[in-house]
Amino acid sequence: MFADHIRRTGLALAATTIVAAAPAHAAATIVIINNDPAGVGFNDPTPAAPVGGNAGTTLGQQRLNVYQAVASKWGSVLNSAVPITVRAQWTALTCTATGAVLGSAGAISVWRDMGVGEKPATWYSAALANKLVGVDLDPANPEINANFNVNLGKAGCLTGTPFYLGLDNNHGAAIDFYAVLLHELGHGLGFQAFTAQSGALLAGFPSVYNHFQLDNVTGKTWVQMTDTERAASTLRFRKVVWTGPNVTGNSSAVLSPGVPLLGINSFAPSINGTYEVGTAAFGPLLTSTGVSGQLMPVVSSTTAAGLTGPGCGPLTAADARAVNGNVALIDRGVCGFAVKVKNAQNAGAKAVVIANNAAGAPPGLGGADPTITIPSVGISLDDANALKAQLAFRSRTSSGIVATLKNDISRLAGADALGRVLLFTPNPFQGGSSVSHWDTVAFRNLLMEPSINGDLTHEVTSPFDLTFDFMKDIGW
Repeated sequence: MFADHIRRTGLALAATTIVAAAPAHAAATIVIINNDPAGVGFNDPTPAAPVGGNAGTTLGQQRLNVYQAVASKWGSVLNSAVPITVRAQWTALTCTATGAVLGSAGAISVWRDMGVGEKPATWYSAALANKLVGVDLDPANPEINANFNVNLGKAGCLTGTPFYLGLDNNHGAAIDFYAVLLHELGHGLGFQAFTAQSGALLAGFPSVYNHFQLDNVTGKTWVQMTDTERAASTLRFRKVVWTGPNVTGNSSAVLSPGVPLLGINSFAPSINGTYEVGTAAFGPLLTSTGVSGQLMPVVSSTTAAGLTGPGCGPLTAADARAVNGNVALIDRGVCGFAVKVKNAQNAGAKAVVIANNAAGAPPGLGGADPTITIPSVGISLDDANALKAQLAFRSRTSSGIVATLKNDISRLAGADALGRVLLFTPNPFQGGSSVSHWDTVAFRNLLMEPSINGDLTHEVTSPFDLTFDFMKDIGW
C-alpha cells in the first residue's frame, strides 16, 4: 500500500480529448489533453501560414503541433513504462505592454514512501513516482498541469512579441514557444523544490530535489536544515548548489570557463577572498589577468547639475588623489552607473566598484558610454559594508586593501569551485523563480534558468544542456 500523496491542484477536468503523444518508439509516452473550450487556445480557428516546419494552418493547430514536438523530445530521452499525461490549456496570464508571464507548469500530485527503493519520507512528482513504481498511482488524474499565455503579443501583453510557433528555432525577435514549453514541462517532470519561502517543507517532508541542494555557507543540505535555516539559505546569492553526480559530472562539458569576481587581499583576513559581482553593460570586459589597485572610497564629489551623490560630479581634489592609479569604491544612487564610472576614470582610477545601496544581490551596471575605458562591477550592500568597515582605518592615500577585478577562468560560469551548478537564490526572494531554477550567471545559457534566453537549443542533453542530467539525478 502506498503510504501517502498530496494532490497539489484542485482543477477539475473539463471535457477533454487526447490529442498528441510521443511516437511509439520513444522511451516514454507523453499524452497531451486539450483542456481548452471551443474557439480558444488549441481550438482557435484563426488561419495561420505554415512556419518553420510547423505545417498547421490554424493558430490552434500550430500550438498543438509544438506540444506534440516537445512531447516527442522529452519522450525520446525519458524512460517510463507509464504514460505521462499533461492537462494543457491557454489562459490569460499576468502581463503588461512590456512584460509577461509566458506560462507555468507543475506536478498535479506528489508521492512518498512508495516502497520501491526511493529515498524514504521524500516527495516525488507524480510522473517520476509512476515511473519508479511502474503503475499509474492516480489513473483518474493527469500528472502535469500546464498553462500558457493566450494573449502574448497582443496590445497590452508584451505588445508585438508573440510566441514563435515554428519548430526550427528560427524565432528572431519573437519568443520561441518550443523552448518555453520544453522548460515548463521540465518543471512538471520534477524540476521543483516544493519548499515554501519560509523554509517549510511540504507537509513536513522534503522533496527529492531538497536532497541535492547544498548551502556552501553552512555546508548543510536542505534536508539537514531547519525551516529557519532554509529560509536564510533561500536568500544566499550564488551560495546554494546542486550536488547531483550527473549534473556535476557534465557541468564542464556544458558550461564555459570564466566567472567575473572581485578579489580582495588585505591586512584583514576577515575580508580576504573573492566576492560575487554584477557586471557592467559599458566599458571593457573583465580579463583573466585582471586589474588591481588599492581600494579607495569616494566619499564626496562636486555638484554637477544638482546631482550631489558620491561620484555624480567631478571628484573632489582629495578623492581624486585617493583613487588615482587605484580602484574606486563608490556608493550606488542619485545618478547613473556610467556617470560615476566616467568621473572616477577622469580622476585617474584604474577600475570602479559600485556598492549597492539596498539589501540584495550585486547590481548589474546598466547604462552606456563609449568613452569609458576602465572596468567596473557592482557588489552587494553586505559585502560593501564589510569592506567599508576595514576602509575606516585607511589613510587618505593608502588603504592596504588590494582589489582585483577579473574573469576567473578556473571556475565554470554557473558553478562553484568544485563544478557544482548554482541554483537561483536572489535576494530579495522571487516567487515562482527562486530556488527551482539554475542561476542566471550560467553560460552557456541553460534551459532551466528563470528566464528564457534567445540562444537556447532545442536539446536537453549534454553538451547542449544539463536538464536531462538533472532528471537522472532525481531518479529518471
